[in-house]
Amino acid sequence: MTTDQVKTNPGVGNPDLDKPAGPTDPDVWFLSVQARDGRPIALYANYSLHYVGGTGPGHISADYFGAFADRVQALLGADRQEPPFVGIMSNGTSGDINNINFRGGQPKQPPYGQIKLVANDVAEEVARVCQTLSYHDWVPLGVAQKEITLGLRIPTAEEVEKARDVTKQSKLYPRMETLEQVYARETVLLSEFPKEVSAPMQVLKVGTLRIPAMPAEVFVEIGLELKRRHPELFTVSLANAYHGYLPTPEQHALGGYETWRARSACPRGRCLHQDGACPGGTDGFPQGLSLARRHRGVASPPTFP
Repeated sequence: MTTDQVKTNPGVGNPDLDKPAGPTDPDVWFLSVQARDGRPIALYANYSLHYVGGTGPGHISADYFGAFADRVQALLGADRQEPPFVGIMSNGTSGDINNINFRGGQPKQPPYGQIKLVANDVAEEVARVCQTLSYHDWVPLGVAQKEITLGLRIPTAEEVEKARDVTKQSKLYPRMETLEQVYARETVLLSEFPKEVSAPMQVLKVGTLRIPAMPAEVFVEIGLELKRRHPELFTVSLANAYHGYLPTPEQHALGGYETWRARSACPRGRCLHQDGACPGGTDGFPQGLSLARRHRGVASPPTFP
């Protein structure tokens, strides 16, 4: 059993739900660029919500990020213009935020229905606020970038040997059948990783606005803390590289699969034990799941700073 107090995606109407495991960030930030004659050139937005999903079977989709870009250009009267308008929605600090109401009452949507619901809601409000903006003919620009070294949670030889035995219990080997076997395989694969990796950290400055860019699925608590320190700021996640989930020390203590040692969550942080063990389990992969009494956050409706 794990020591997790959090279960991500616990199922709608689960009777053991207690409360969300953390806050949300409903703010939508955006940069709008237009020509001197008022023609829209580009708009770059940022929202702290995980991708929505709910596409057709086997579909590859840009999710609400792509749907937002398409919708906002139409609302701004920039659809099919030459040169083309560029609309972009970036992923904010949404490593622990989705938009599923696990207490129930959320209408079931057809394929792409929830994607369009989120995209249209955000795009309509962005377009409305655009009409109230004052534009500058010049702003100072700046950028800083640094490669930082991340230590990885590499399993011990004993853990790897135990994990190999677990994977071989699968009747479909080399395919895995259970969650325990899947994470055992992750332990085996991580044993071949280097002890350290390089990760790019970047900060852009546009006028007084700061835009940190991080190569991870950053938890919302980190984004909110950065905003507390610098109110004119939004963070772009999954930028320039990918190094898995980035929880806070407090969220590591609560557990949840985002903290389990795997290729999707392998950097070593100050919240981890000195021996590199995962707080969610003594050997880095679960041996069965207990039902947690908390769940990850649900996104609030968007607001605009």
